[in-house]
Amino acid sequence: MTTDDAKLLVERVGPLATVQDLGRPGWFDSGVGVSGAADRGALRLANRLVGNPEGHAGIEVLLGGLTLRVLRHTTLAVTGAPAPAAVDGRPVGHASVLELEPDQSLSLGLSATGLRSYVGVRGGVDVVPVLGSRSRDTMSGIGPEPLRRGDELPIGPAPRSFPIIDLAPLADMPAVLDIRAIPGPRDDWFTDASALFSGSWTVSADVDRIGARLRRNTGPALERGIGQELPTEGVALGAVQVPPSGQPVVFLADHPITGGYPVIAVVADADVDLMAQARPGQTVRFRRC
Repeated sequence: MTTDDAKLLVERVGPLATVQDLGRPGWFDSGVGVSGAADRGALRLANRLVGNPEGHAGIEVLLGGLTLRVLRHTTLAVTGAPAPAAVDGRPVGHASVLELEPDQSLSLGLSATGLRSYVGVRGGVDVVPVLGSRSRDTMSGIGPEPLRRGDELPIGPAPRSFPIIDLAPLADMPAVLDIRAIPGPRDDWFTDASALFSGSWTVSADVDRIGARLRRNTGPALERGIGQELPTEGVALGAVQVPPSGQPVVFLADHPITGGYPVIAVVADADVDLMAQARPGQTVRFRRC
């Protein structure tokens, strides 16, 4: 049972912060997508660092700018995009176990690389689940509202396991993202589908939890060979959908479950997390998988 002092107090929020777990699978037949953390690996790591099961809910933070205060001893960890973190103004390590005492605050600055950071808390963020998940689906509006200053987030009971490491070694995020993708299912709708894998693309400013729109940097344009309309069909996480503009959109965590534009390829599941960290202006190259 959560006690009155087992909570996180939100003192500052940057561009966007939402509660996320690993999503709500099993509701496609009702028109509800999985949602969940855009960078699933980063959330899993945050939970492992604080001794939680990997699916516990944490906080997904866009670009940084979040400040949390605790009312009792609380174990936290920050993973994903390496936003500079500080406890009461003292810099602390990224992807490390942080022990905060009563009335101490964790603050995240703006991340210089990557897009989304994750705050894990021992016991998990214990908001009321909706359809079996505590995730906010920004497209459908299902789940807890985005965080605002003054919010109080309950913390669940601490698990019996304990963190066994203090710091997780992580590679730096590359300047150019090499994203593996599987051609199809509608690559035959294009005059030359291999153009997706030629040259490079740039992430546009049109990026959110639903998807990331790309514009051509170098290489040939994507041109439709079939001009007719495509009946609406199901689309998967990581689907690369190409609207008439020829600027592909890579679907992310809150993507629609159906779409009416041809999907030229699907990002390999192992690279979806990396794609979720792509910032506007970053270069992306697709590699045939």
